[in-house]
This record gives sequence, C-alpha cells and structure tokens, in this order.
Amino acid sequence: MTRRVIVAMSGGVDSSVAAALLVDAGHEVIGITLNVEQPGHSPDDRREGCCSLASIEDARRVADQIGIPHYSLNFRERFARMVVDDFVAEYERGRTPNPCVRCNQHIKFDGILDRLAGLDADFVATGHYARVEHGVPASRSQLLRALDGAKDQSYVLYPVQQSTLRRVLFPLGNLHKADVRAIARGRGLRTAEKPESQEICFVTGGHYGSFVAEHATAPVRRGPIVTVDGQVVGEHRGLIYYTIGQRRGLGVAGADPRYVVDLDPTRNAVVIGRRELLDSTGCVVDAVNWVSIERPREALRCEVRVRAHAPLTPATIHVGPTDSVAIEFDEPQRAVAPGQAAVVYQGDRVLGGGTIARAMRPWARERAMVTPAS
Repeated sequence: MTRRVIVAMSGGVDSSVAAALLVDAGHEVIGITLNVEQPGHSPDDRREGCCSLASIEDARRVADQIGIPHYSLNFRERFARMVVDDFVAEYERGRTPNPCVRCNQHIKFDGILDRLAGLDADFVATGHYARVEHGVPASRSQLLRALDGAKDQSYVLYPVQQSTLRRVLFPLGNLHKADVRAIARGRGLRTAEKPESQEICFVTGGHYGSFVAEHATAPVRRGPIVTVDGQVVGEHRGLIYYTIGQRRGLGVAGADPRYVVDLDPTRNAVVIGRRELLDSTGCVVDAVNWVSIERPREALRCEVRVRAHAPLTPATIHVGPTDSVAIEFDEPQRAVAPGQAAVVYQGDRVLGGGTIARAMRPWARERAMVTPAS
C-alpha cells in the first residue's frame, strides 16, 4: 500500500538510504531537512555534522538523485530553546545531559509531526538504527533495538510518545551499517562515503565546557575540590568542566588515583574519591516515558542501560505514584551520572526510560546521615 512519508534527511548516509529504500518500496516520499544552524557557525563551514549548512545541501542533492521533493525548514529558534538552552542549564546544575535525546524528542519527531497534517502525510521516517512494530489500532506499537547491535540507537529514542511511535518508520532497523554503505554506493549517492560525526553538533571550535561557559546564565565560579568526608584538597575552575568518573585534569596529588564521584552545585564543590566510590547500587529516574508498555503497577524485572554505550545490566524497577521510578541494579554500576538517560529493556523491546536524577551510592547515604542538608 502506497503511503506518503516524510523523511528527516540530515545530509548523512543513513537518512539518504532510508529515503531511497522508501522510494524503492513504492511510497510517495518527501525529504525534509531541519535547519538548526546556530549563531557562530560560518556559512562556509563544511563541517560534517547534522547542523551544518553543508549537510542541508547534501540532503537536497541526494533528494534530487532519488527523485523526491526536498524542503528545508527553519528550526533554529526551537533548537536553541529546546536543546541548546537545556544543555547549558543542565551543566550549570552539575548534571551531564544527552542533547541527542532532547533533539529526537522535541525536534526530529515532534517538530516534523507538526508538519504532517499540512503535507497530508501518513508517516515520518528517519535514518535511526532501531525498529518499530506496529500493531492493530487498539494495541501499542513496539520500539525495538536494531539488528545491528553496534549501531543501535534505541537508547536515545525512549522519549518518543506512543501516539508518535504509531506514525514512525525506521527503514534501517534490519540492516547493518556495512549494508547501508553498500546500498548508497550501489546507487551512487553523494553521501555514500561521508564520515559520521561523533561530536555534539552545535559545539564547535573547542571543548563543551568553553561552549557552556560562553552561554551560561551566570559567570562560572571556581570552588573547592573536596573528599567524600569534606576535606578540601584543591580548587576547581567551574563545575561545568567536570563529569562523574573523570580522573584527568583534577590537579590533586595523592598516592592513589582519585575520580570525580559527585558534583555538588549547592556547595559549588567537586567531590573526589577512590574508584570504588563511583559504584552505584541503583538510581532514581524522573520524567519517565513508558513507550512500548503501559505504566507498570508493580515491580518490574528488566535490563537497564545508563549511558549510550554502556552494557545492559539486570535490574528491578520500583514504580511510585509519580512519573519517577527507583532502579535497583543486580550488580553495582560505575559512574552513573545525573542528567543522563536510564533506558529500560526486556529483550529487544524498549519499555521506556527517563532522566537520572540521583545515583544511589552507599558513601553518599552515609554522609547524609552525618551532614546536615544545606
């Protein structure tokens, strides 16, 4: 059955092949690229990231090659407000955000779905490596991990609402990256050999900390580096330059290696300790979206991923009366960072996920028993 499908074309090989496969399947395809170029990027910037003007041109030329219409939509203000501003605010709070999660939620899906009615389209498709199984109208669509485990991107897709997932296609979900490259070469697509961008697309010319400092709502302040028992052992140059698990660049001498085990914005302190103090027995997760299932009413056995490339770990989910849950790991997990996503799986199925609000570390609980809350 022929459908009208909007394809989000980033100018990379993955979305190019996704569009081509949908054309091959007989669908009426419309390519859309969202212009999210931020101030400070030169019009002559030939970066490979999905935010560059060069990528918009690549998407347009691929659309010409495969014979589909292509439109570029101005999403600069929305991207700045929903993704960039949130990124900066989270670092100012001593958290470690994942901007790709926000971009998928508020830009690539919600933003394009806003255009579906105007274009009389049935589905939106992307080049993400994930799968979706659509049931009959009365049942829930299922978000699944990609066949290519090395490229699976289901982790960053957990915020997609069920109402949105029903109108989403992932043409690459059953392919390996090598297959996608081969398809692009076979069709002579200009993006066939285009390298992948591994950087945060809107951070250019330096470390993310410099970007946050430039866009912060208040001046970045120096503060104490302290041990878990409160001893001041040094001075940091601003919380935004540190992440949980960091070892290098602390400027603190000692017989044993020390790691950042906590960031305390209340005291403007970087807390350091031995490597084993990075271990968490669980975490509290806020703003949970249950994408493939209804909200559970009782404890749930599952597997959890607490960073984009972390291994899945067995865990138990304890559901409370709000949209927060407590996750109890079967085995302690290292460097669980507030601001990152915790995504819940059963087999290949993505049940849901949310934002890590707090890591449960034994030493932090012990310290709270003797240290008054500030």
